[in-house]
Amino acid sequence: MTEHDQTVVSRAGAEDFAPVGPDRFPAPPSTIVEGIGGAIGGTPLVRLRSLFPESGLEILAKLESVNPGGSTKDRPALGMVREALRSGRLSPGGTVVESSSGNLGVALARACRAHDLRFVCVLDARTNATTVRTIEALGGEVSMVSEPDPETGDLLTARFHRVEQLLEEIPGAVNLYQYGNPANPRAHYEGTMREIAEATGGDLDVLMAAVSTTGTIGGCSAYIRDHSLATRTVAVDAVGSVLFGGKAAPRPLPGMGAGLVTDLSRQVEPDQVIRVSALESVVGARHLARSEGILAGASTGGIVHALGGLVPTLEVGSRVVLIVHDGGVPYLDTVYDDAWTLKTLGADGQRIRRGIDDLRRTARRD
Repeated sequence: MTEHDQTVVSRAGAEDFAPVGPDRFPAPPSTIVEGIGGAIGGTPLVRLRSLFPESGLEILAKLESVNPGGSTKDRPALGMVREALRSGRLSPGGTVVESSSGNLGVALARACRAHDLRFVCVLDARTNATTVRTIEALGGEVSMVSEPDPETGDLLTARFHRVEQLLEEIPGAVNLYQYGNPANPRAHYEGTMREIAEATGGDLDVLMAAVSTTGTIGGCSAYIRDHSLATRTVAVDAVGSVLFGGKAAPRPLPGMGAGLVTDLSRQVEPDQVIRVSALESVVGARHLARSEGILAGASTGGIVHALGGLVPTLEVGSRVVLIVHDGGVPYLDTVYDDAWTLKTLGADGQRIRRGIDDLRRTARRD
């Protein structure tokens, strides 16, 4: 048994390494929850054995993709709606107008429907068609921004301007403003990171999360600080994002990075920031799907690629948790489509396969 094997067994328990068979899959106890909101959270933490098998690490994935809306955004969406109603800022039967790259739009469409609220979602042209149809199927209305802001060249800024217009046009409409709303990181403080800490007994070396509003990593970082956990936080950002000192450039994939510094990001200081390109996100997502059977979105692919490069800097036996922010079905026509990657990123399937091979080599201990 190697040093890594001994470390993992001491943390996870030797019984977790027994042969897998029918008796290893006991059914969880049946539960009845009150409404769809009761099904949010409590997502599993899954050990990944095949992702980077020669890394010497224990890699755990927090599967936020199994939330009812398919992403981690279910948590802050519900929290922001409930907080706005409690405070009186949002009235019963009122209207929510929000900018989103996609996942929060789906989550808010569901949350607003459950609370009998009208929802208008401002999206931009990068949003996956499946996501747009999902928002509409849940009763949300879509206002699409097709051109970037003329002064900044940024689509997020253009979405903000459209939100302002709609707030003027719709009487009593409220913007929850996920980019600065404290209920956003609070949902991850009280939910995501608390669940991770409880599942690991607080024994966690590295937490990796993709950033856009920075609500996830902000809430998790605050929990780590307040509970004195010896956990390093790694923010995975897109090349072209201006967060944490980045330089603005086009970002072909939605859901990671930002074209302006968000209010929440000013309150977060990750221990490390790793920037990944769109192609690296594609490589990471496809590797995760083919090695572990987890079909995830572009931001999770970025985390996987960042982790591969991080492996040589981490001690053998380190326990790493990565957030699987959303599922990959909405990305089948982009991240998982060779024609799209060739047209948009200049990379065909063969180049992506070479990228996966290179990533595996990088994450291998000599």
